[in-house]
Amino acid sequence: MSRPTMHKYPVVALQPGREKPVRQRHPWVFSGAIASISEDAADGAIVDLCDAQGAFLARGYLNRRSQIQVRLLTWDAAEAIDAAFWRRRLQAAITMRRELPEVQGCTALRLVNAESDYLPGLTVDRLDDFLVLQAGTLGVEQRKQMLAELLLELTGCRGVVERSDMAARRLEGLPAASGPLAGEPPPELIEVVEDGLIFLVNLLHGQKTGFYSDQRANRRRVAAYCAGKRVLNAFSYTGAFGLHALRSGAAHVVNIDSSVPALELAEANLRRNGFDPDRQAENIAGDVFQVLRDWQADPARRYDVVILDPPKFAHNQAAMERALRGYKEINRLALGLLSPGGVLATFSCSGLVSAELFQKVVFSAAIDAGRDVQILETLRQSADHPVALTFPEGEYLKGLIVRAACAPREAHA
Repeated sequence: MSRPTMHKYPVVALQPGREKPVRQRHPWVFSGAIASISEDAADGAIVDLCDAQGAFLARGYLNRRSQIQVRLLTWDAAEAIDAAFWRRRLQAAITMRRELPEVQGCTALRLVNAESDYLPGLTVDRLDDFLVLQAGTLGVEQRKQMLAELLLELTGCRGVVERSDMAARRLEGLPAASGPLAGEPPPELIEVVEDGLIFLVNLLHGQKTGFYSDQRANRRRVAAYCAGKRVLNAFSYTGAFGLHALRSGAAHVVNIDSSVPALELAEANLRRNGFDPDRQAENIAGDVFQVLRDWQADPARRYDVVILDPPKFAHNQAAMERALRGYKEINRLALGLLSPGGVLATFSCSGLVSAELFQKVVFSAAIDAGRDVQILETLRQSADHPVALTFPEGEYLKGLIVRAACAPREAHA
């Protein structure tokens, strides 16, 4: 198609009547909304998005192989997507975190939260003096080296590690990629500080970016219920919820995770912070579902506080039914292990599962467990994981703190 002179870049034209989400500044343009794409538009390159009459709407990068064919970066026709653009956006994200009360004194935080920081496909975590970058899209993949160099310049960090090994890259036609990207390679383990607690992090081989800073605020909230309590921390990873619980006076913590290396780090974290893992904690490697099933008939395995922080169960719409069954089952099992008056802190990080739907799943689990349950608090991701109002999909983490008011009803029969 011919390119009107008003456009700086190759043109992607929308179908008639499909411009409303774009005008409302949603950053995704799906393949079904597109009428035509300029032949000279390369995948990964910047394109101008126009309506059916050829009028400029927005500007972003293209990938024909993705269901989301254009990810939008600006709605300003005068704003070029050049090195200065990327610098401005990165600097804005970094500056915002400096002003957040929640992250003060913490050396593990999210610096760039993709679409919600108006940088689709780019996630960056800061862990002490290293940055961990995830390139989730082709557009970011093609620019990741430049972005890594800019990040080093803007933060003064020692190095950038890539952990682009998430499943979403397959939807972009990209293989997994991980390893040092710019600056110094990291040591095997680094230390980060959260609320005065020290955590060891493996940047190259840990889960995701190595540390879940999106749960920072929730670790504080859950710990407030743990003084003097027996705590079960399921899907514990390296034990952050458990460590916060002990610092708040928990009598004992049990960590369960399928990863032995994660539990080894959990034990090291306990020792590093002055707790005795032989006396104050128990680390159990195994399938959490099976362990909790095995404990249902054991009266010695009853807990005052149970924490469920499972990995993402719903990676796509096709997996939703199975994911919801999984969430229901694990919550049913957890409620079966709660002492009367006990507290369950339960989470879902599946973006496809809304907060409303998650609450319904926990309700269904409570019915099956025979427990009367009260919601005490609703929880979300930490403030350094903001959600742009134009991109509600960015609110992926949701949680509930609930109280099981009495023993299972079957016990009263």
